[in-house]
Amino acid sequence: MIGLGNIYDDYQMIPRWLLSTVAALFCWGLWAILPRFLGQWDTFTGGQIQAFSTLGMLPVMIALGFTRSVRNEIRNPRGTLLAVAAGTCGCIGNVLYYEILKAGEKATTVVPLTALYPLVTVLLAVPLLREKLNRTQLFGIVLAFVAIYLFNVQQTQGFLSRWLLVILVPILLWGVAGLLQKIATNHISGEMSTLWFLAASVPAAIFLFMREGSPSYYNAKELTIVLLIGFMFALGNYGILDAFAAGGKASIITPISGLYSMVSIPIAIIFLGERLGLRELLAIAIALAAIVAISLESKAEVTNEKISA
Repeated sequence: MIGLGNIYDDYQMIPRWLLSTVAALFCWGLWAILPRFLGQWDTFTGGQIQAFSTLGMLPVMIALGFTRSVRNEIRNPRGTLLAVAAGTCGCIGNVLYYEILKAGEKATTVVPLTALYPLVTVLLAVPLLREKLNRTQLFGIVLAFVAIYLFNVQQTQGFLSRWLLVILVPILLWGVAGLLQKIATNHISGEMSTLWFLAASVPAAIFLFMREGSPSYYNAKELTIVLLIGFMFALGNYGILDAFAAGGKASIITPISGLYSMVSIPIAIIFLGERLGLRELLAIAIALAAIVAISLESKAEVTNEKISA
C-alpha cells in the first residue's frame, strides 16, 4: 500500500490535456461510427460525405470565431500557416480514405490499418520536437498501439497488396497533420488553431461540390447523420488542439486519440446489434491500461516543463 501511495503522490493523475484528449476520443468515436448508419454508401459518395460534412463543421467554426481568445489574439502568420497546412493534410487524407472505402472489398481489407496513423506522429514528434517520455509512458504508448491493432485489424489476408501502399498515403497525411497541429499551438491558441485547421476544409468542400454535386436523393435522416459526422470531427479536433495548447505532448496525445474504437464498438453493439468478441474485450482492457500509463507524468516533469515554457 505504501508503494502504491508513493506512485499517486509522485504523479499528476488528471492533467487538463488528458481531459481534452479523452473528450476528443469520445467525439471521434462517434465520428467513426456515424457513417455506418448511412448503409453501404449507397446514397452519398465518399467525396459527397466529405463535402456535406464540412457544413456540419460550420457551427463549431462560428462559435470559435466569437471566443474571446480568437477575437483578442494577436495574429501570428506562422501559427496560422501551420494550422492551415495541418487541416489541408487532414482533409486530403479524409478524401483519399473515403475514396478507398468505395474501391471494394480488397481495399477495405487494409482500411482498418489507418487507425495506426498515430505511429507516424510519434516517430516524428520525439526527434523533431524533442519530447521526453518516462518509462511508464513509453510502455503506455506500446499498449496503445497494441490496442489500436486489436480494435481494427480483423483480417490479415491481402495485406501484402497494392492497397497496402495506397492506404499508407492517408496514414502519412494524418500523422503529419497531428505533428503540425502540435507545432501550431506553440504559436497560436488552441481555439485559433482549430478555427484555421477546420477552415482548410472549406475550399476542398467547394471543389467536391462542383465535381460531384449532390446525391440524386437523400432524406432528412441521412443528411443529419452526415452533418453530425462533420460536427463530431470538428469537436474532436478542438479537443486535440486544446490538449496540445495545454502542454500535452504530441507523442502521447495522438496515440490516446487513436483509441476511438473504445467508443465506436459499444455504440455498434447497442444500436447496430454487433457482438463483442474476446479480441474486442482484450483491446478495451489494454486501451484503458494504456491511457492510465500514458497519463502518468511525474510532478518533476510537469515542473520542469512549466519552467522551460
